[in-house]
Amino acid sequence: MSMILIVDDADRSEYVATLDGVEAGVIVYERRDGAIDLEHTIVRPEAEGHGVGSTLIRFALDAARTSGEPVIPSCPFVQAFLEKHPEYLDVVRP
Repeated sequence: MSMILIVDDADRSEYVATLDGVEAGVIVYERRDGAIDLEHTIVRPEAEGHGVGSTLIRFALDAARTSGEPVIPSCPFVQAFLEKHPEYLDVVRP
């Protein structure tokens, strides 16, 4: 079974996912006005279909919930995820 590991690389303003030790995807974010704007999600083609994107989004939303910072879901992939997972809507900036 493949292992996905996510870290917050604050210097790059990216949540970075590795799949079996190889960088597989990122969510580019910007912290501004007391919120985290999830701007863009990128999953490498060879990592698609392994849950990398969803795992990245869950990590970002859980981190926002823990920090108390609301999320601005600018990324269409994040928006689509939120439509399917309304349990995370509490972390979205109204």
